[in-house]
Amino acid sequence: MKPLFVLLGTFIVTILILRWLNGWWDYRLAARIAMAAMLFFTAIAHFVFTKGMEMMMPDFVPFKKGMVYFTGVAEIGCGVGLLLNHWYGIAALLLILLFMLMLPANIYAALRRVNYEKGTLDGKGPAYLWFRVPLQAFFIAWIYYLILY
Repeated sequence: MKPLFVLLGTFIVTILILRWLNGWWDYRLAARIAMAAMLFFTAIAHFVFTKGMEMMMPDFVPFKKGMVYFTGVAEIGCGVGLLLNHWYGIAALLLILLFMLMLPANIYAALRRVNYEKGTLDGKGPAYLWFRVPLQAFFIAWIYYLILY
């Protein structure tokens, strides 16, 4: 829920500032800035809640800690890429791929009731998927329609 608030809040503030500065509604730039802000926010969790994020992956996944750090760095890299005019298209495509690859971990974590912030198995459970899966689809749609399209 917090990433959604960061995304939408940053978008609203940014689009208003851009309108005031430029005189027009630059929703594409505002969408890029908002997604980058959200990615920087969510990347922090990969370094602060590493143990819990490791628990989100099935046992057969090797190098879990490395994967958690890698995805955190990937989020930061994609966020920076979204802010660069010559790179935002590539960053957006990579980000869609990253979101699709991370969805199974989110599903697995919900089924196991992983609370990634505490590193325990007392999370929200499968009901959380009714929010998480549409949210993931919303993020992908945001990138596709507001940044790439």
